Amino acid sequence: MPAADGASPISVAEANALFDGLSSVPALVLAVSGGPDSTALMMLAARWRAALRRGPELLAVTVDHGLRRESRREARAVKELAGRLGVRHRTLRWAGEKPASGLQEAARAVRYRLLAAAARKAGALHVLTGHTRDDQAETVLMRMARGSGLSGLGGMPRETLIGDIRLVRPLLEFPKARLIATLAGAGLSFADDPSNRDPRFTRARLRGLLPALAEEGLDAGRLAMLARRLRRADETIELAVDLAVEAVCEPWPQAGPIAASAGRFLDLPEEVALRLLGRAVAHTGDEGPVQLAKLEALLEALRVAMMQPAARLRRTLAGALVSLAGPRLTIERAPPRAARQKRLTKRPIDRRRLPKRR
Repeated sequence: MPAADGASPISVAEANALFDGLSSVPALVLAVSGGPDSTALMMLAARWRAALRRGPELLAVTVDHGLRRESRREARAVKELAGRLGVRHRTLRWAGEKPASGLQEAARAVRYRLLAAAARKAGALHVLTGHTRDDQAETVLMRMARGSGLSGLGGMPRETLIGDIRLVRPLLEFPKARLIATLAGAGLSFADDPSNRDPRFTRARLRGLLPALAEEGLDAGRLAMLARRLRRADETIELAVDLAVEAVCEPWPQAGPIAASAGRFLDLPEEVALRLLGRAVAHTGDEGPVQLAKLEALLEALRVAMMQPAARLRRTLAGALVSLAGPRLTIERAPPRAARQKRLTKRPIDRRRLPKRR
């Protein structure tokens, strides 16, 4: 039966489809905080597993960040419900000092690290989370506010790799209201985390804007649809980048410099050129992800340099050295920062540039 707000519980057929393709894996880790989304995930997974003759072992993991007094009680409530549903349960705690800024981002990173470690210990290759369509809409808004590119605006995919662990979001196409209706139909309660409404956090502030945006037609469903369409476009562009690598670059080495025809590289569509450059920098550099704005600035500098009579440019970005010498573009590992600094300090002094004594 539909709930008071019109949302209907998730049907048995819909629930079974959520876990399609996972029945033959040895084990699944369920990330369960005790909120409505993850509680519904655990309940639906338990029902699905009970209907199978043979299926994966289920392990519910609650990460207690130690940020609220209620967190231990909520973890115990999840353990009690997991026992009633026939699901094993573990509580993991975030030990140590907490950062003064970027708390939610740090907590998220710790949560995924602990979940991945629990999965490996349990012999599981998959971690399931309760992210919903509402979460997807908030993610798209957050990335819009940060000026993300096409890949970022595609939101969260259904599956993501975290090292050797596959993170799966089976509820991503469902609104939170249907999960709450599902729990209400089963007579199950859930925890309410007040930090979800705390205006100190960006996500909570954007969440508060969604009702007003929905009145203008920009509801969670529209934002999620935008994310799906942008992911589709993103996949198409990635295929174009694959083809560009073969057409523009010399054979891509497992290690060592990457070389390309500068002219053919700069003739590529700008988005394809940006992504190819980003791949090369990420492959040869050693300082992690490359910021899109810095890639855009580097590509523009390459375009300007190519218009000069003697095309020359040397720039470092994210641990990679990008060199333009005439018709040849090379991307390779930059010297260590200490070595670069040492060379700078050893440069001979041009005394002609020193101020004259008076």
